[in-house]
Amino acid sequence: MARVDLTVMGAGIFGLSISWEAASRGARVQVIDPFGAGSGSSGGLVGALAPHVPENWNPKKAFQLESLLMAESWWQGVEAAGGRSSGYLRSGRLQPLADEAAVAQARARGEQAATLWQGRAVWSVIPATGAAWEPVSPSGHLVHDTLTARLSPRMALAALIAALREKGVAVLAEGVAEGVVVWATGAAGLEQLSRHFGQPVGAGVKGQAIALRHDADALPQLFADALHVVPHADGTVAVGSTSENRWTQDGFDDQGEALLARAVAALPCLADAPVIARWAGIRPRARTRAPMLGQWPDREGHFIANGGFKIGFGMAPKVAVTLVDLILNGQDSIPQGFRVTDNL
Repeated sequence: MARVDLTVMGAGIFGLSISWEAASRGARVQVIDPFGAGSGSSGGLVGALAPHVPENWNPKKAFQLESLLMAESWWQGVEAAGGRSSGYLRSGRLQPLADEAAVAQARARGEQAATLWQGRAVWSVIPATGAAWEPVSPSGHLVHDTLTARLSPRMALAALIAALREKGVAVLAEGVAEGVVVWATGAAGLEQLSRHFGQPVGAGVKGQAIALRHDADALPQLFADALHVVPHADGTVAVGSTSENRWTQDGFDDQGEALLARAVAALPCLADAPVIARWAGIRPRARTRAPMLGQWPDREGHFIANGGFKIGFGMAPKVAVTLVDLILNGQDSIPQGFRVTDNL
């Protein structure tokens, strides 16, 4: 008889979230990652749990909405079990609007959000006030949404590990896969799958981010110049990230160094904030750009959870529930575009 019901290969946000969801339902779980928890793209700095725009609705946006709406209670459960904070806060988000056309489009999106977001969050256009913690807005208006949340990626992983430890689950550097196996192995896993299927199913995309010493704690996060500017509870502000399809080195480089100047241009109050941390990593992007979930087509008892890309932390609660429902209960609710076969 197998010692465990479920082996999860990979201790990033998808792997640990799936492990926690399964263990909390009574499954015997082991996690194996030779590089340690958060060694890949999940060990970053930003932690923006931000929704897609409320228009052109599709299964990916609906799935993300469900995950963002369930995130607060899901993370509260993790924190209560392990006694460690994830840094989660539904703090909202401000975005500058370039001109009157952008203002009109944002107002139309707000009308759609009233229905699509089920009355549980608001997307609205507000006047800029000139407050220090506001992005520079050429139109004098901002989008304010109340759905966006934040967490600290590294605190969130530590909270999951602590919760799993209370269930008797540790992250192992090596071990024998037993029971059902979930492959949550990030960018390296996408490369492995591409070789296995003889065609590309996704690719790694380099990202870089910085952390600044600036205490904005519970203020809204900002999205400006394609950057997330995210206040965290520890007195830091994370700025990121770049998206690079081609790069010459995996580590932090000039594109990462440019993040501070871009952040200050959008938010001048950060001009004197010192950089206290830098991060670079390779994020997994599946061919469909949605998470890749479900049965490994030609390997009985093996499942895949990959392709979190830039929305992995926001998608993680719903990804975990969906895959564990399939594995433990045979309940298949994976949406169109998310299946492994959709990437082939």
